[in-house]
Amino acid sequence: MTLRIDISGLPSERLRFAASPLAELTAMLHVLAEPGHHPQFAGWAGEARAGLRPELAERLREAEFLWRSSQADFLLPARPRPTLAEELDDVDRIDDETYVTAALVTTCGGNRVRLAAPSPLTDATARERALDLAQARGARQEAFAERLLADPAAVRARVRHTLEQCAEAFFDAAWTGAAVRLATDLRLKNDLLRRQGIGAALASVSGAVTLAPDGDCIIVDKLQDKATAAHGTGVTFIPSVFGSPHLVAVHAPGWQPVVQYPVAEPSPSEPVSLETVTLRLEALAHPVRLRLLRTLARGPHTTGELAHTWELSLPEVSRHLAVLRRAGLLTARRHGRYVRHTLNLPHLTALGTDLLAAVLR
Repeated sequence: MTLRIDISGLPSERLRFAASPLAELTAMLHVLAEPGHHPQFAGWAGEARAGLRPELAERLREAEFLWRSSQADFLLPARPRPTLAEELDDVDRIDDETYVTAALVTTCGGNRVRLAAPSPLTDATARERALDLAQARGARQEAFAERLLADPAAVRARVRHTLEQCAEAFFDAAWTGAAVRLATDLRLKNDLLRRQGIGAALASVSGAVTLAPDGDCIIVDKLQDKATAAHGTGVTFIPSVFGSPHLVAVHAPGWQPVVQYPVAEPSPSEPVSLETVTLRLEALAHPVRLRLLRTLARGPHTTGELAHTWELSLPEVSRHLAVLRRAGLLTARRHGRYVRHTLNLPHLTALGTDLLAAVLR
């Protein structure tokens, strides 16, 4: 499963790396709404929540659907500005239909809609559908959707004011430190882009982001099958300190592709692809292979030993061992006449973490 961004014919200067105050504030708000995704920021989140005035805390709960399970597309600017105020001004320039549609995707939990889909601001059927979806997600979502559809201007002004209050409450202080790390990352990325080209720059973003062999497509390893194009607009990559471990992408029709990626840690681990995680889960789904692993967990064994232990035929054991080897869960080494199979304990131990990383990515 991947997100594919078509960049055929795109000049290299249309691939941009830039920091965004609004995108980083959105990442911080996600940390506050979903602290379980970000245990490394538990201390910061606790202090930030403790310092919130009751009115602001309530405002954040009221609008958290814009950044909790997924981020509204208008919170990830395609053309980042130096200041939060400038980026909020750009959001204010978005028309009501575009803003409302993006907000309802996160509020109602629906998929990104097609450009031809009727607007819930003008179409009664679309409006009822949006309210039904919001109601299914909870009373807060329903109330927010109702207010948004009834008076978009008032809700937009309230959301902006909430974000401005966040700047004073916690963002400005956190941004001071984060901006230094972002600037360091951007110097590296832009230098690679200038000296070695798009492929090298993408490789430095994440092991989950690659350039297709023909150079016409950026491939993002995500738990989805989506495609978008950057023709005439370009692609923007936004580094994030607080966004780790998420790899967030704007891909809806009508929006310029944007990818928000976590800045590299001092000793980053290479992400395991979703394909590899799926292969390992499928390998473990068979009861016979689980029995073989139970024996191999005690130490290396030959195919004959495993067949004898579990009263299986040699060909049957060989087939199951081949599946486990392809998944990277076993290694095989020859010792004289014998080939001994050994459990790859690090890969098996990390499977839960790798699965979670693939899902959150």
